[in-house]
Amino acid sequence: MIEVEVHQRLRAFLRDQGEPYWPHHLTMGRFVARALRLERSVLLQTGVPCFGYHGRYRLSYLLPALVWPGSVVVVASEVVQQRLLMVELPQLQEWVQSPKPIRAGDRWPGTDFQGILMTTPEVWLADRLTTGERFPRRIPTILDGVDDLEQWAFNQLTTCLLPGDWNDLVLAFPTCLDVIRDARVQLTKAIFHHPANPYECYLLDETEKDLLHGLYSQLCPPDRKSSSLLPPNWNRFYQQLQSENALPWATIVRSQGQFSLCCGPVEVASALAQIWPQQPVVLIGSALDAESDAPIYRQRVGLEDITCLKFVPDRQTEQIQLYLPDGLPMPNTSLFQSALMREIRILLSVSIAVQGITVLLVGDMPLKAQVGSQLAAEFGSRVQVEKTCLDDNGILVTGWEFWRQHQAVLPSPRLLIIATLPIPSLENPLVAGRVAYFKRLRQDWFRLYLLPAALSELQRAVAPVRDCQGVVALLDNRVIHRSYGAQVLTALSPLARINYVDASLFSQSDCSVVD
Repeated sequence: MIEVEVHQRLRAFLRDQGEPYWPHHLTMGRFVARALRLERSVLLQTGVPCFGYHGRYRLSYLLPALVWPGSVVVVASEVVQQRLLMVELPQLQEWVQSPKPIRAGDRWPGTDFQGILMTTPEVWLADRLTTGERFPRRIPTILDGVDDLEQWAFNQLTTCLLPGDWNDLVLAFPTCLDVIRDARVQLTKAIFHHPANPYECYLLDETEKDLLHGLYSQLCPPDRKSSSLLPPNWNRFYQQLQSENALPWATIVRSQGQFSLCCGPVEVASALAQIWPQQPVVLIGSALDAESDAPIYRQRVGLEDITCLKFVPDRQTEQIQLYLPDGLPMPNTSLFQSALMREIRILLSVSIAVQGITVLLVGDMPLKAQVGSQLAAEFGSRVQVEKTCLDDNGILVTGWEFWRQHQAVLPSPRLLIIATLPIPSLENPLVAGRVAYFKRLRQDWFRLYLLPAALSELQRAVAPVRDCQGVVALLDNRVIHRSYGAQVLTALSPLARINYVDASLFSQSDCSVVD
């Protein structure tokens, strides 16, 4: 069977090449080979980062794809594709002596193609969620990095009307210039009347939606066939706006007095559920769910009957040291900021003599700016706010999104300081819109949405620290005093709790720069 062949070849390759050790290579390789042979979907949680060049597990699905006699589609980001095409795949092909053709593209090369096609999540989802004509059905598909699957699908299912789209509408309906202009003026006034928030976006209220529906009814009355004249972007937007699953919002640029309208789905599970039966899939992510069978994740992405497997980080090589001080004020109190700064200064005074960068993760946008400015006044140019050019012992102050996007190109931090848990803020209108959806369904919005999102973000954030068994300082006392704190600690495992931080904790191993 292919499982036996993959096991033997992968073990021999790892021994010959001296590849970085990952204890689950052979198990994952057999699972992927079995999925290809049986054409049965599987969901794998690797427990190691899926971003950039970090994916040590990727040999475990590339070798089965090469050995498998049939065709395979590999869906991965462009950065990952470049690494696979330039490094991993040439090495494996030479070892396996496989003549299997490998291509990268946005569509199937042809009916006679029997090889591996690599494409991006955006291209693959855009096809599967619409026409489904670029990639044949029934071809096994490996999706790498599905921690971001919901966001990929949301982006593909969202339509945005930019300021220039209003000009397209005028060109399509030149006789309705005054109607379009009046609607735009009223929308501008209503949208800019919202109080400022750090996210510069606002859910559309009923008045604003009524203005859009009124504009549509004047341009395309029911007794006429003028709806075909609508520009494609406007047509898609109005179709989505009428759905019960619609999440409409506006983003604004106050300095320019401009706004954009967007409409996406509250949930993507119903749309994604339509694409899984079209082909067997191997879904690979790092930290998708606290449970091995991933019930919450599968619900969010529309997966029903699927084999699941979860690997855990190796305690000997990937354990973090967790500093979790008690007695700090809760994040929602007025005393928190001063206590946070005091604790940060103590931690930085310890790490200042240690070679390696320190990362401060601050999710609250105003607080991030205040922390950055105060530390810059004390530590000078060592402190950078969301910049990738750092000194050897630099201090990076960053939000969660910036850290997620750039941690692949930054050195692994010796010390990672987390101000608060990355629980999505209800002050973010898009988060509030999704929470309202769960409330309408009378579902536990914290357990099904906010907490899983926070745990996944947290696991991905600390992953680089595991490379050198560094120190994570978590300064959010909710971990100690809230019932969900045990789930947070489980998500961070393996870990060793420490009661203090000193320089000796940073001398156990090396943190190297990712090339």
